[in-house]
Parts: sequence; C-alpha cells; structure tokens
Amino acid sequence: MSLFFGVIKRELLIAYRNPADLLNPLIFFVIVISLFPLGISPTEKVLSQIAPGVIWVAALLSTLLSMDILFRSDYDDGSLEQMTLSREPFLFLILGKIVSHWLVTGLPLALLSPLLALMLFMNEAGAWALFFSLLLGTPILSLLGAIGAGLTVGLRKGGLLIAVLILPLFVPVLIIATAMVQAGMQSVDYTGHMLWLGAILAASIGFAPIAASMGVRISLSH
Repeated sequence: MSLFFGVIKRELLIAYRNPADLLNPLIFFVIVISLFPLGISPTEKVLSQIAPGVIWVAALLSTLLSMDILFRSDYDDGSLEQMTLSREPFLFLILGKIVSHWLVTGLPLALLSPLLALMLFMNEAGAWALFFSLLLGTPILSLLGAIGAGLTVGLRKGGLLIAVLILPLFVPVLIIATAMVQAGMQSVDYTGHMLWLGAILAASIGFAPIAASMGVRISLSH
C-alpha cells in the first residue's frame, strides 16, 4: 500500500507542476458545454432536454483528451521501462497512476458538473443525479482508458487510436449514466442505474489494471 500511495503522491506532484496538463481537460469540458446554447438554442426547454447527453459526452471527450499523457512522460524518460523491470508489483504502479489520473481529471469534472447543469437549466434533482453519475462513471472512464493508453504508449500519435479502441467500451457507461440523469430530472428513482454503474466500476477495477499493465508490457516489447 505504501507503493500505491507513493505513486499517487508522485503523479499528483507531477500534475500540479504541469498545470496545462491539469487544466486542459477541464477547460475543454467547460468550453464544449458552453458552446451548445450558442450553436443549438438558448431556450430552457431545448437545453434541459439535451443537457444529460451534452454534459456526459463532454466528460467522455475530456477524459479521452487526457488519456494519451497517462504513461507518455514515463515512457519518454525511460522510467516506465524501469518500472516493468523493478521488483515492485507493476500492477500497483499502474493502478496508482490510474487513480491519480482520475483525481486530476474525473473528480474535478464531477465537482464542476452541478454548476454547468444549472447553466443548462437542469433542475436540482437532475443536477444531483448528474453529480453521482459522474462520480461513479468517470473512474470507469479512467480505468478503461488506461487499457488503450497502455496499448498505444509506444506510438507517437496514439490519441486517435485510443479513441478507436476504447470508445466501444465507453458506450454502456454513457447510456446508463445519461438514463440515470434523465430519471433524476423526472424525479424517478435511479438506484438501479447507480447499481449498474457500481457493478461496471467493480468489474473495471478487477480487470482494467491487469489489461493496462499487459498492454504496457506489449508496447515496450516492440
């Protein structure tokens, strides 16, 4: 556990020393959502109907934007290869990097979402449902995205390939999360949606770090 928390501390220090990498996904998230009222319609009826899908698609794209840098800096300076050769459990190193990625990308998106929900005329119940859906869903995006990042870490332009590999895995999360927010806006119980997201999160925690670590080893072997 000391190794796990040590990796998280190291990654957070690196992130805060490079504020551009920290702020880019968040700024992208805000800009995409802010442009929809200008491009579609500023009316309350239209925006409240599309708000769940807009915010969740923006969160998904923001996560994809940041996935390419998950292992990139360690790969470029050679430390990623040294991690695979060390006696420390490589799986815990990967899991620590994934958790730190969520802390600097997914968690800020979830915390900012209620404010953006109000901007799109979502009611209070819908804003809370959105917050909880992002709190459960963004860790899944980080876990699944790490698989694509691990497989493409050796490529110079792996960002597009990550999207091609991982987007099909994101689709169930997107469908369940948006349905959960819509249920919240209509004051319908969304416990079932939360349980489904929790189940997907538990499954992702079980297999995603293993798949990501294998993907990194495969990329480094070429």
